[in-house]
Amino acid sequence: MNIIHLVRDHWPLTLCPIGFLVGWYFDKKHDEKLAIFRNKSKLYQRELRPGEDSIWK
Repeated sequence: MNIIHLVRDHWPLTLCPIGFLVGWYFDKKHDEKLAIFRNKSKLYQRELRPGEDSIWK
């Protein structure tokens, strides 16, 4: 069986896992971007307890 034939016949089954992985990747990138602003918001601004690195994770 040819790989091209296999992909052509079963392409809908590959879209779901690929969509999940792409969504997971963009979610991780968005979380990294938001982590830059940790502890800088006026809403959550307070003194950190000893041993506490951030207010939210």
